[in-house]
Amino acid sequence: MPNVEPSRAGSVTLPSARADLPNSRTHAKSSGWTRHRPSGLGTATMAAAWPLSAVAGLLPASLSLTLLLATLVSILVLGAAAVFFEHIRKIGCMHSLERSAVSDAFFEDPNSLKKVPCPSVFDPPEKYISLIVPAYNEEHRLPEALRETLNYLKRRSTADKSFSYEVLIVDDGSTDRTSKVAFGFVKQHKIDNVRVLLLGRNHGKGEAVRKGMLHSRGELLLMLDADGATKVTDLEKLEAQVHALAKKAKSRLETSTSSSQNLSDVEIAVFGSRAHLEKQALATRKWYRNFLMKGFHLVVLLTAGPGIKDTQCGFKMFTRAAARKLFTNIRLKRWCFDVELVYLCKCLRIPMVEVSVNWTEIPGSKVRMTSIIHMVFELLLIKVGYGLGIWKIYS
Repeated sequence: MPNVEPSRAGSVTLPSARADLPNSRTHAKSSGWTRHRPSGLGTATMAAAWPLSAVAGLLPASLSLTLLLATLVSILVLGAAAVFFEHIRKIGCMHSLERSAVSDAFFEDPNSLKKVPCPSVFDPPEKYISLIVPAYNEEHRLPEALRETLNYLKRRSTADKSFSYEVLIVDDGSTDRTSKVAFGFVKQHKIDNVRVLLLGRNHGKGEAVRKGMLHSRGELLLMLDADGATKVTDLEKLEAQVHALAKKAKSRLETSTSSSQNLSDVEIAVFGSRAHLEKQALATRKWYRNFLMKGFHLVVLLTAGPGIKDTQCGFKMFTRAAARKLFTNIRLKRWCFDVELVYLCKCLRIPMVEVSVNWTEIPGSKVRMTSIIHMVFELLLIKVGYGLGIWKIYS
């Protein structure tokens, strides 16, 4: 045991550590290894690194994990936001190209085997009313709906010689015999009354309706579903509202030029509604479907605002002037284009009214659980796209 000498002040002095240990360099050489400083790491860099590692060592493990997770979540959120805004921008760019593009679409006449050029909604009207029927894989439900519709239109045109019509079936890239069924009606009723527009691939109901509206010839334009859930005779209710609103609009105009304004020049939108059937529907549907629909209606209210209770009814009528503005501005191609129409009517100050119609649920609905998610996403597109001015509205 080493000697401990008392100091002058009565304290003890510990022996020097280096006294009993060999020289560090000499020991290193004799033991066969040498200590190397990492290349490129200067004294200043090492000095700066030590405090950081010391701070990291002082943080609790739980806090370090929390910071790591927060960083990852932030990166994911920012990445998702970047993708979302890029998607909105692409939709806007695509819409600009579609507005400026010259349409090369045509109708096929199975009787003469000739191609009939598509008219434009900017042309003067040639018919009193156009019925636009979007169809996707509807070979089973379409025939009955078309027979009922055409029988009604023929009876009315026979009774009223001034009543002229056309039915425009827009095949949205169907993979079944929908187009063959539709062309069968063209052969029977002639291409002046029934026309089929083939989109080639599936775009969505909103795009099918848009294409049909842009290539129609009527003063009044009515969209109706291919399943025949709404009785075609109810178009008279919507038609009556259009004439009533048009009469009010004309009475407010005092100039002689305005007094001779045609029905097709007045901007009016009339929405068929199933809101009066809501209590019955709530009683027959399962609870989770009611929950989803209530939640969807709340999101619609936050997006488009109040005014229209039932935005999703596939039975809507527009004057030619209103359709010209609405369907050259619409951007959504699938589920929520109806909500966008309501939003655009408010922005463009197009008068709109809701009319109760008869409606029967037809088996074969294409709405799925994933469709609800897609709808909510499209509602978010409307809110952000128009709210931030990324999507421009052309008047």
